[in-house]
Amino acid sequence: MTLHVEGLAKRYGDATVFTNVSLDVAPGEFVAIVGESGVGKSTLLNCMAGLDHWDAGGIVHDGTDIGALDAEACALWRRSHVGFVFQAFHVLPHLDVAQNVALPLMLQKQRDDARVARMLEVVGLAGFGARLPQQLSGGQLQRVAIARALVHRPALLLADEPTGNLDPTTAAKVMDVLLAQTREHGASLVLVTHSDTAAARADRVLHLRADGIAA
Repeated sequence: MTLHVEGLAKRYGDATVFTNVSLDVAPGEFVAIVGESGVGKSTLLNCMAGLDHWDAGGIVHDGTDIGALDAEACALWRRSHVGFVFQAFHVLPHLDVAQNVALPLMLQKQRDDARVARMLEVVGLAGFGARLPQQLSGGQLQRVAIARALVHRPALLLADEPTGNLDPTTAAKVMDVLLAQTREHGASLVLVTHSDTAAARADRVLHLRADGIAA
């Protein structure tokens, strides 16, 4: 399922965040997007997920024009096709680890305890399902977030600085999990990062600037 971004522009009032951003991401491809702070990397990722609006251009995923969807249709598309890993984890503190991981399945009215357990095993958290988020370290919470993003086997995985708050050893392990799982399921992975180490593992590295994007 190819992701196609064509001539995308984003503004806040009179201020232009970026303009003329075009790129394609093939199925199974890992693309890293780097750039200076404030250039709009996270905003671009949010647009790709249909979480933010843009002012010009378009985004198409596997033939679906994301900009043409209303809020409800976009949410349904996102639930089925997108996994999002946030730098700040965004786990729900009142749910245990297994319940947090199962959220994408629950939103699709599915229940698959075996798949949830398997994802926890894959990210190195087997036996942690009954723990609450406050009982976990930062690296463990990021692995919960990755398990949650991958549990419904999305075709498009978007990761916003997933190693930004982690020590180098934990960051490397998190990247190992992301790459292994996307390769296994043929998902496209788009990562925005300041980390040269994380970007170096991508198939392609793109540089976002205010006037567009370049290899």
